Amino acid sequence: MPVAAGLYYFLHENEPSNMPPVLLIHGAGGSHLSWPTEIRRLVGHNVYAIDLPGHGKSDTHGEQTISAYADHVLTWMETLNLYRIFIVGHSMGGAIAMMIAATVPARVAGLGLVGIGMPLEIPADIIENLSNPAMVSAAINRIKALSFSPDTDPRLVELISKHMAEIRASVLRGDFLACTRFNIVNVLEAIEQPAIIIAGGQDQMMPLRYAQLLAKKIKEAEFFVIPDAAHMLMMEKPNDIAERLITFFQKHAYFL
Repeated sequence: MPVAAGLYYFLHENEPSNMPPVLLIHGAGGSHLSWPTEIRRLVGHNVYAIDLPGHGKSDTHGEQTISAYADHVLTWMETLNLYRIFIVGHSMGGAIAMMIAATVPARVAGLGLVGIGMPLEIPADIIENLSNPAMVSAAINRIKALSFSPDTDPRLVELISKHMAEIRASVLRGDFLACTRFNIVNVLEAIEQPAIIIAGGQDQMMPLRYAQLLAKKIKEAEFFVIPDAAHMLMMEKPNDIAERLITFFQKHAYFL
């Protein structure tokens, strides 16, 4: 897997086309593997999936603000000469995507926002427990309880929980602090790009009403709910997410 500006990334190259490339940004405690194959290999696009600092194979330290993470991603984009792209973000990754869209609007063709709403509230006990080594497992169990629907394959739940347990607790705590500190209202005022918001009907980490409020705040945003999915909906329903994204990208490929 290649690296640029200190960030490891996965790249799926399609046949040459005029379609803007797609960047996938994972959420708190995730990595490029948070995006299933069906999404990492979207038809018709070159697709990049990065590991944020401190996550996956990117060994640098994590951050504690969305703006700091956005700066890393922008530097990475500059290094690879990615001028105009679609950005898809899950949860915290969605906040990073919105920050980039607000900061350098000409560089972003459109936004895919998955499992995110406003405000970005994180239960206080999760952040508190992540600061205590003896309570990290309790924090992860709480995250797990809020992130999956009852019908999720238990093997998938355990796999994601295992990956989250492998990340440094300080990095995971920093991710959640970044979410709670993010002033989403100021950023939303600067977003003019088309956006698609996809929410899980059973999401307890980011309740549906928060996603509905976000959809009302972004001008002409497309909004879809997957009723039987929760916070990790891209892993629970990868084909549904991929189909929605492809349709959206085709519709807005030439947004200026």
